[in-house]
This record gives sequence, C-alpha cells and structure tokens, in this order.
Amino acid sequence: MRPRTTLAILRKDVALGPRSPLVAWALVMPLLLTLLVHGVFGSLFDSRPRVGVVDEGDSALAAALLALPELDVRVVDDEATLERLVAAHDLDAGLVLARGFDAALRAGDRPALPLFVSGESLASDRVIVSVTTLDVIRAVEGRSPPVTVEVIATSEFDDMSLVERMVPLLVLMAMLVSGVFVTSFSLVEERERRTLDALLVTPASLGDVLAAKGAFGLMLAVAMGLVTLALNGALQGSPLALLLSLLVGAVMAVVIGLLYGVLASDARSLYTLFKSLNIILIGPVLFYLFPDWPQWIARLFPTWWFLDPIVQVSTRGAGLADVAGELVVALLLSALLAVVVWLLARRLEQPARAA
Repeated sequence: MRPRTTLAILRKDVALGPRSPLVAWALVMPLLLTLLVHGVFGSLFDSRPRVGVVDEGDSALAAALLALPELDVRVVDDEATLERLVAAHDLDAGLVLARGFDAALRAGDRPALPLFVSGESLASDRVIVSVTTLDVIRAVEGRSPPVTVEVIATSEFDDMSLVERMVPLLVLMAMLVSGVFVTSFSLVEERERRTLDALLVTPASLGDVLAAKGAFGLMLAVAMGLVTLALNGALQGSPLALLLSLLVGAVMAVVIGLLYGVLASDARSLYTLFKSLNIILIGPVLFYLFPDWPQWIARLFPTWWFLDPIVQVSTRGAGLADVAGELVVALLLSALLAVVVWLLARRLEQPARAA
C-alpha cells in the first residue's frame, strides 16, 4: 500500500463525494431525523401533564406551580376558558384559585379548589397533578409534606424519556449511513463502472483503493456522529472518551462497509445484503427503547460494543476507563472482519491484474 496513491484516491473521493446522493443524504439525515423525532415523539410522549391555572387573587400557589419542572403550567384568563380548554383536551387539568385563597388557607379554613380534569387525560397525569398540587398547598400553608418521595430507577434507562432513548438510534443510523452505506456503495460503483479495473492496472493496489474508501467513510462517520450528538444535546462527558468511542465505531462501520463492498458485485446484490444483514447492525437500539428486555442479549450484536460506550459517555458521563473494555472488544471484532475483507479482496485483485 502506497500512502501517496491512497491520498490521491481519497482526494478524488472527497472532491466527488458531494455529488453523490448517498453522501448528501448522509450529511442531511442527522438533522432531518432529529427534527422528526423531537417534533413527533417529543410532543406525543411528553411526560409532563399540561395544567391550566386561573388565578383570581395573585396567589402564591400559582407562582409555585409555574416554577415546577414536573408540570407544564399555563395561566388562563377565566374559568369559562379553562373549562373549554380542558374539555377539548388542550389541557390535561385545570385549577381555579379564587380571590383570598391563600389567606383562607393560612387561617386554617378549607377553601374550595375546583379541579377540572380532561376525560382523555392519562390516569398517571391526574395522580401527578393531584399529588403535586397538594404538596404545593402545604408549602403555601406553611407546613412541610408528611413524606419525602425518592424516585429510584430500576433500570439505568428508566429515567430517560422516549426521545432520549432514541438518541442511540439516531447516532447509529448516522454512523451506519456514513461508514457502511457510503463506503460500500462507493466501492461497488467503482466495480460497476469498471474504474476499479482501470485503477488496478496502474501502480495502485487494491489495498490503496480500500484504504482510501475506508478513510473517507471514517471521516464522514465520525463527523456525522458528532453532529447527531450535538443536535440532541448529548455532547457531554469526557471529550477524549467520546472521540475515541466514535472513532472505534467509525472503524467498525467502515470495515463492515468494505465487507459489503467486496461481497456485492453490483448495486442490486448490495441492496440484498442490506436487507438481509442490517437487522444485525441496528438490533442493539431496541434494547435502549425497551429497557425491560434482557440487556445481555444486546451484547450479541457487534455494533453494541461501540454504541454502548458512545451512549454511556455522552449521556451518563462515563470516562474512558469505564468503557475501555467494550472498545477493545469492538476493535478486536473490527480486526477480525478486516482479515475477512482482505482475504475476499485478494480474489478481486487477481482477475484485474491478469487482464
């Protein structure tokens, strides 16, 4: 393998890459999927109950409710408007704080507190609104809550919203499209157009071509992984651990892409490989979406070994020492696949050299 030849092929791929629809899709996909996930699932599965408050006397209870992160609270002008919004399920519940409510509460009276509830609201939302309101009333009255509730997650992903659980899917898709799809399509395209044969009768070797294709996919996969994490507010934890995790993931994605590229003789057979084998690549994300499933099964998928370090570092603040073992396994799997790629690729080089 000649570094200058590899660099020349890489420069050609970088220059022509933006003209490829697949490369263009790899560049815009993270943004489109992020907007889709946050726009659809962020609203449909919002865990915060929507509560309206009619405050007729500048109550401290209204201000306390507005400050709670557990509720999505909005002030409504009057009781009739509140009742209409709740009936239309624009709000899950609504409270009416009459004039003098706080004074009556502090005097030991039992003032009425009308609570409107939507017939379509979830039972869990009604419980949250009721319990939270009672706690705030005790605070306004000057009493402490009788108990302190401690929330304990039974799984490390139980405290994540559905949108947050979908971040691994977005990251994996970005890296697979950039590392696997772009790399394999680029190699298959060279074979279909016979430009690969033309390259191999020059001093360039197949190793130079594979290295250039892999380097382009590697750069694109790391960049798109970072962009996806940034769009989803998940650029946290150790920068070194995160960068190494993305780099290891990009290496595996590229090696898989090269394997697809040498196995497929044309675009049609490449599509067949995608449809047959991609479930093995995407499978680990199901275990983030459904944390009740046995998590050990996810380890049977090769992409889990780089995806989990990315998730642990970016969302859980894990350090390099925490994920080093998984990254080593991912590198070993990538090395094994690289040997298979090289053995298969040598068969492609022989006919071209003979011609």
